[in-house]
Amino acid sequence: MYKLKSKNNSNTVHYFWACDFSQITGEGILANLFIKNFKVNNKLCKIYTVNNLNFKNYKIKKIASYKYITPFLGIFFCWYFYLKGKKVGYINYLPLWNFILFLFLPPKIILGPITGGAKFDRKYQFIIRKYFFYIFYKFSEMIIFIRGIKVYFATELLKNILNNKTISRSKFNFVFKKIYLKKTQLKKKKIDFLIYYKLHKNKNILFPYKLIKDLVKLNFKIYIVGDKLNIFGVKNLRIVNNKRVNALLSNTFFTISSNENPYTIFNLECINNNVKIITTKKNNDIKYFKKAFLFLNKKKITTIKNFLNQSKKAIH
Repeated sequence: MYKLKSKNNSNTVHYFWACDFSQITGEGILANLFIKNFKVNNKLCKIYTVNNLNFKNYKIKKIASYKYITPFLGIFFCWYFYLKGKKVGYINYLPLWNFILFLFLPPKIILGPITGGAKFDRKYQFIIRKYFFYIFYKFSEMIIFIRGIKVYFATELLKNILNNKTISRSKFNFVFKKIYLKKTQLKKKKIDFLIYYKLHKNKNILFPYKLIKDLVKLNFKIYIVGDKLNIFGVKNLRIVNNKRVNALLSNTFFTISSNENPYTIFNLECINNNVKIITTKKNNDIKYFKKAFLFLNKKKITTIKNFLNQSKKAIH
C-alpha cells in the first residue's frame, strides 16, 4: 500500500478541517485513518471540527452542525488559515459530485479520500443521481485536473467513470489501509451474526431484509449495530464506538454485506477479525479479499443452515 508523502518540513503544522472526526461513523473513522497515515511523515497537525468553532448562539451552532452546512464552513476555515500562510487540509465529506468544494477550496490543499459511487435505490431521485450526478462528477474531475490536485479515492467505485488521465494521477482503495489482519485465535464464538444497519433513503432497497428474516426463522443469533432494525428476533445494540465493534466482531462468525459496496469500513473490520462476510453478489464481482466472503447466490434458504454450520466449523 502507499503512504501520504509531503515535501514540507516535518515541523510544519498542518491545519485540517473535518466535518466528522468521531469513532462511531464511517466518515469519522476514515478521517481518523487519514490523519494517522498523514502523521507518518508529518508529525504536527491540528484537527478542527464545527465543535471547535466558538458559537455563542445555540441555534446558530445547531444550524452550522447540519451535515449539508459543515462542508461549506470547511471552505471558509481552510481559506482563513491559508491566508495566514498555513498549510491546510480538508479531510472528509468529499463526495465527487460536490464540485463546489473542489472549485472553492484554496490552492495547494491537502484532500482526504474522495468518496461516493455506491449503488442507490432506483425509485428515489433516480434522474438526479444517474444523470445530474454524472455531470457533477465530470465538473469535479475537470477542476481537479486543472488545479493539479493530488487525490485519493476511498474505494474503486468511481473508477469506471473517470478518464485515464485522472486514474493515472490518483490513488484508489484508501480504505484498505484499515486492514491489519489480527492473528487468528481459537475461541468459542457466541454471536452468529453481527450486522451494521444504517437508515438511508437511497440504499435501503439493497439491504438484505428478507435474508435476515429467514435467518431469524432458522434460529441464528443476530445482533444489529447502528440504527434500529425493526425485525422481530434480532437484538439491536444501537450505535457503539469502534472499540466496542471490534470486541463484538472478535466473538462473531458472520456478517451480511449490503450490496452497494462490499468494502465498507465495517466490512473491513470484519476481515480484520476473521468474520466471514455473506454476500449475494457474484464471485466475479468481488475483486479483493475473496477468502473473506461467502457467496449465497445460488443457495436456497432450505440449504443455508447446513451451509453456515459447515462454515462455522471451517472458521474454527
